[in-house]
Amino acid sequence: MSFKQVCKRIKDLKIQSARGVAEAGIKATKLKGFSKKKILNLRPTEPTLKHGIEYAERYGIEKAIHYFNETQDRINKFGYKKVKGVVFTHCHSTTVVNLLKYAKKRGQKFEVFNTETRPMYQGRKTSKELARAGIKVTEIVDAAAGSILDKADVMFLGADAILKNGDVINKIGSNMFSEIAYTDKVPVYIVTQGWKFSNRPVKIEEREREEVWKKIPKGVKLKNPAFEIINSKFINGIISEFGILKPNVFVKKVKANYKWI
Repeated sequence: MSFKQVCKRIKDLKIQSARGVAEAGIKATKLKGFSKKKILNLRPTEPTLKHGIEYAERYGIEKAIHYFNETQDRINKFGYKKVKGVVFTHCHSTTVVNLLKYAKKRGQKFEVFNTETRPMYQGRKTSKELARAGIKVTEIVDAAAGSILDKADVMFLGADAILKNGDVINKIGSNMFSEIAYTDKVPVYIVTQGWKFSNRPVKIEEREREEVWKKIPKGVKLKNPAFEIINSKFINGIISEFGILKPNVFVKKVKANYKWI
């Protein structure tokens, strides 16, 4: 695959999840014509892509990819006991899916309700992967989330970025669902790696309007933000390679362990 093809697949969401995008970017560093600036501009809300490429440039592609596998193993061991009963998740997170698969193997009893995630339906990828793993999963339209969350036992979300104040950026709808969960006293856990942290402001990606409505009628305005900020007060804990920590403690751990970020 050429560098141009990798970029197109990232832009068109053929490559999904922050981890998936980061791994593709890391592997692309060896391709002819690689441009860090070009690939970073494709997904401005993904600090993991930037950190992964920078790490690969210093220590090699193999070590950079190993980071994701190693941290996933730690996340699974720290978090699998939290997976129980009725689980709610939104969009597609490789890290969340892997945690749920691990919990299934460890004998945890649960079922998953997952949103379809309009307008690009990334939730379908989550549902297909969970079903293939033998996990009971039900796909719902985004607007039905409230009717499920009041019956849920736990909510797991991935992260595209984590900010200095402990707030988390994730797929649009994530803050709304987290606030509903908070009101319904459903614990919310962010499942992620430390490389998602950003010391700098993170731009919220605005995607093409045509993803929502291909032929927009004259006089109709349309916005298509891809992400939003989850207020840290709605988050019970961040499950990462450092354990299960409150958002502010997680930020301190990242700063202490990844001083180069």
